[in-house]
Amino acid sequence: MRTIRASEIGLYLFCRRAWWCQQQGLPAQNQAELAGGTSYHNTHSRQVFLAGAWRAAAALLGLLALAALAVGLVQLLLK
Repeated sequence: MRTIRASEIGLYLFCRRAWWCQQQGLPAQNQAELAGGTSYHNTHSRQVFLAGAWRAAAALLGLLALAALAVGLVQLLLK
């Protein structure tokens, strides 16, 4: 038995003819739009990854600043 993916169901609900054409292995006629969408999603994915990396770096720097502040206060109190 063949596995049916959610994307297939979505395509079928959107356009039964497009689903049938895909099942027959016929190429889509809107290749430029598909390539543009793929490019957009790849760019967005990189941006989301970088945003997460910057957020993690900011959190790490914040923790380092708090640690430095704590060390400075302890040194000041022990004098």
